[in-house]
Amino acid sequence: MPAKQSVFRMTLHSNPKQVSRVEGFLNRINRIAHLDEIQFHKLMVSLTEAVNNAIIHGNKSNEAKRVKITCELMPGRLVMLVHDEGKGFKPNKVRSPLKDKNLLLESGRGIFLMRTLMDKVVFEFSRTGSEVQLWLDLKK
Repeated sequence: MPAKQSVFRMTLHSNPKQVSRVEGFLNRINRIAHLDEIQFHKLMVSLTEAVNNAIIHGNKSNEAKRVKITCELMPGRLVMLVHDEGKGFKPNKVRSPLKDKNLLLESGRGIFLMRTLMDKVVFEFSRTGSEVQLWLDLKK
C-alpha cells in the first residue's frame, strides 16, 4: 500500500476494442498498490464494465469522443474515475439483472457487478459528461 497518494491516467477512444487496455493499466497501478488477487479481480471486472458502459452507452461508440480513466491511489483506498462525454442516465431506472424477465438479456449486468464488487459506487452527471466512481477499500 502506498504511503502517499499516487494518480494514474489513461484516455481511450470510444471503440469497444479499447477495453482490452484496461488490464495493462491496472497492472501498472498494481506495481505500486500491491493488490491481492481478489482485490485485483474485483477491480478488473468493475473497471472493465465501467469502461465498456462509457464507450457503448455513454459515448455510443463514437470514436470522436473519449473515455478518461483516473486512478487515485491513497493509503487505505483506491478510487477509479471513469468519465465519458455522454448525456447520462438515471441509475435507479436500470433494470435488475436478477429478475426472471431480465436473466437472459445481453446487457444490464455491469452496474450490478460494480455495486456488488466495489465498496462504493457513485454516479455524477454534468454538462461535460458522465462519471462513475469506483471505490475499493484496501484495509480489508
